Amino acid sequence: MNPRLNHLLVLPFLLGAAAILMLPAAVMPTQAAMGGALALAAVGFWATGALPEYVTALIFFLIAMVFGIAEAPAVFSGFAAGAFWLLFGGMILGTAVGKTGLGARLARSMARRMGVSYTGVLVGIVGVALALSFLMPSATGRAVLLIPVAVSLAAAFGFTPGSRGGNGIAIAAALGAVIPGFGILPANVPNLVLAGAADTIHGLKLNYGEFLLLHFPVLGLCKAIAIVVVVRALFPDRMPADPAADAELGPASREEWRLALILAGALALWATDFAHGVSPAWVALGGGVLCLLPRIGMIPTEKLGEAVQIRPLIYIAGVLSLGAVVTSTGFADRMAAAFLTVAGLTPGAGAANIATLTGAQILTSFLGTAPTVPAVWTPLADELAGATGLPVRTVLMTQVLAYSTVILPYQVPPVVVALQLAGVPMAKAVRAVLALAAVTLLVLLPLDLLWWEVLGLPDG
Repeated sequence: MNPRLNHLLVLPFLLGAAAILMLPAAVMPTQAAMGGALALAAVGFWATGALPEYVTALIFFLIAMVFGIAEAPAVFSGFAAGAFWLLFGGMILGTAVGKTGLGARLARSMARRMGVSYTGVLVGIVGVALALSFLMPSATGRAVLLIPVAVSLAAAFGFTPGSRGGNGIAIAAALGAVIPGFGILPANVPNLVLAGAADTIHGLKLNYGEFLLLHFPVLGLCKAIAIVVVVRALFPDRMPADPAADAELGPASREEWRLALILAGALALWATDFAHGVSPAWVALGGGVLCLLPRIGMIPTEKLGEAVQIRPLIYIAGVLSLGAVVTSTGFADRMAAAFLTVAGLTPGAGAANIATLTGAQILTSFLGTAPTVPAVWTPLADELAGATGLPVRTVLMTQVLAYSTVILPYQVPPVVVALQLAGVPMAKAVRAVLALAAVTLLVLLPLDLLWWEVLGLPDG
């Protein structure tokens, strides 16, 4: 995209930030206004690419600290977040997958089962990602496992790095590893935050089967199909004349076997974290450390700087810190309270109320990140239920509609992690995410509300 156009596109975000700062203190306290303005400006630069993503993150940290917008633990919380260390460990594992040749071997094994069409590859990679969503509770863990294989798969079929087909396969893997998982209760962080807060605050336990029936048919399965359709439309390509997918590989090396054991162990630990309680982040970091150990590992320690790139790490830390700043300054709570004042919710207008709630919660996700939605809106569920006449459980379920509707990649940090691991230019990823958001808003959300009507959920 033309840099001058990027600078023009960021202007509305900056004007919006200035408007927030000009709100009277009685409406928006100074600290909350500064937090909201900084967040909106950062979102603008990330969305448009007017500055490199990591530079925007550094400016975000600098302004937040110099002007005392939030305390240091909130401003730099991204560096302590699990997703940061998942990306760190994932970079090491991804480098090892490529260096040992294990990625190429797995990719060619998958390629023989996916047919010889580009569309078939997209369907196959999203299908594998969807299956992993039932096995692995960590969206970032799925991305860490799947992205190196997807990149190797593209290479095995002869797609060069940066080609339409190469980018399409990587983006399909990145979105497929994360987005359909919103329809499966334990498959990502926002769902777990919602479940925990619903139980703690309202005494409501979210059932796995009920959640799956309510959300997976549209937000999981239909969204996975939509990912394939969108990627195929935006990144059209065809198989190279002489793909390398059928090339024979020799016997697996000792390094490949060692790495396969490390990955198998990581997968087992990721899939059973409900039993042992070890965060997927530390599993990924542990796997990365094993790859660096003398004799056991495949990456010399002096090559760590090549395996772990600082720029995507700074970017993901900024994205993760954004939600903490928006929440800690009170901006998110003020926005929610303002919504209750002006929304005009009417008891008995079930579908209209759900649409209004979902829209406001999508805005919260846009200004913060997806996990911000349940953190901000779950405590308000009783008031919202009273204003709408909807059951509290239904009010809570509208949050899933909202945070699963991703407008820009930064809203869902695991998507950012996946794209950084894949090396996909953010401008190309933004096109795909925006197109998927349009399909979601125009087709999938109305379809989901019809599904809710069939199930008899909207009652009020």
